[in-house]
Amino acid sequence: MTSRRDFFKLTGAVAAASVSPLGMAALPEIVSMDTPATQPPLTPPSGRPYNPVVTLNGWTLPWRMKDGVKEFHLVAEPVVREIAPGMKAHLWGYNGQSPGPTIEVVEGDRVRIFVTNRLPEHTTIHWHGQRLPNGMDGVGGLTQPHIKPGKTFAYEFVARRPGTFMYHPHADEMTQMAMGMMGFWVTHPKGKHPLIETVDRDFCFLLNAYDIDPGSATPSVNTMLDFNLWTWNSRAFPGIDSLNVRLNDRVRIRIGNLTMTNHPMHLHGVEFEVTGTDGGPTPKGARWPEVTTDVAVGQMRQIEFVASEEGDWAFHCHKSHHTMNAMGHDVPTMIGVDHRGLIRKLQKAVPDYMVMGERGMADMGEMEMEIPENTAPMMTGTGPFGPVEMGGMFSMLKVRKNQKPGDYKDPGWYKHPAGTVAYEWTGALPDPARPRAGSKAMPAASPGPVTQVQIRKPSGHAGH
Repeated sequence: MTSRRDFFKLTGAVAAASVSPLGMAALPEIVSMDTPATQPPLTPPSGRPYNPVVTLNGWTLPWRMKDGVKEFHLVAEPVVREIAPGMKAHLWGYNGQSPGPTIEVVEGDRVRIFVTNRLPEHTTIHWHGQRLPNGMDGVGGLTQPHIKPGKTFAYEFVARRPGTFMYHPHADEMTQMAMGMMGFWVTHPKGKHPLIETVDRDFCFLLNAYDIDPGSATPSVNTMLDFNLWTWNSRAFPGIDSLNVRLNDRVRIRIGNLTMTNHPMHLHGVEFEVTGTDGGPTPKGARWPEVTTDVAVGQMRQIEFVASEEGDWAFHCHKSHHTMNAMGHDVPTMIGVDHRGLIRKLQKAVPDYMVMGERGMADMGEMEMEIPENTAPMMTGTGPFGPVEMGGMFSMLKVRKNQKPGDYKDPGWYKHPAGTVAYEWTGALPDPARPRAGSKAMPAASPGPVTQVQIRKPSGHAGH
């Protein structure tokens, strides 16, 4: 991880004359980021103290204090985001990134967010889940005028309740969210809260998805379901950083879903509890241990656990196609098909022709096939024992006893103690269990009556 100072680009203030509500007031400087690496937590330089979050493959937006108000500056603009090594996408986002930077405040803070529009069309920002005046809710045409290109608007409200929230446009939403416009918001409690425990590590990320044809760089904004890149914070494995913690740390992970489908998030190695949603902290009587929790569209989920087992534990969406990159859908299944005679004939006309998928798809991860430029391989990543054969929404929770408090650096691969890794068995195999002669433990099934099935073809919608 590189220090935040090395990557901030201070690009100066936007002309205050464009901010009609505040006249000629000077704006906070614009801070942007040009790396997809996870940045260290931003220790609050002013205002009430809190335990900051770590945004996976992202960062927290600095602020300034002015007359007791926390002032932030977001810039909606086209950005280039590296989805994974070797693949970059032309997206829309905030302050040089998609998603935009995380905003962190404390319960009771008065906040003022300046939003400058550098997009080719109008926009707004909706503060998803916040309690605020109706005119600050950010729904273009309903609660405010749209922010036209080149203009700056100011949103001002009090962060009334602690919790996990998001921000995103409510203007040409289909286009702007499909292009990557979204960000995380965390409101910390102002003091000890009966339902919010102190944690040692606090991570956050958004689930998002794109449809980008292999070899191209701009998402299709008309796609409704058939996305081919499933991402966390606009990153796909192996581009997603690991979550690095110390043994026996209490860990919180905050997840928001701005895709078009639900995601059952599964964490290996521990049991966790859902301790919060976008509605606030979960009552303790409503919590139970899980290893998978479903995050539906537009929802936030906050999970907590004690990292009590060392290792490199997989963390992923449990929809198998969501852990692949550049996944095509109109591909026939060729498992079990004998291509030998056909291949010889085809190779006379196409010498480089090869068959794919007759023994499953794992072979594709091992092939060093040429792929279009600016495309992530479908199955990728290499671990200490060989190909990981994953992509998309996949990362690892790395638990180490020697990870120092506050240290988020990747510790490398886990060194397993002797005798704790699955291994090939080369000895004699035990005889299979079989019923003894005369035993009734596994009686043979007696033939039953023959069942006839009648098939009725559909005949229209008469009577419906």
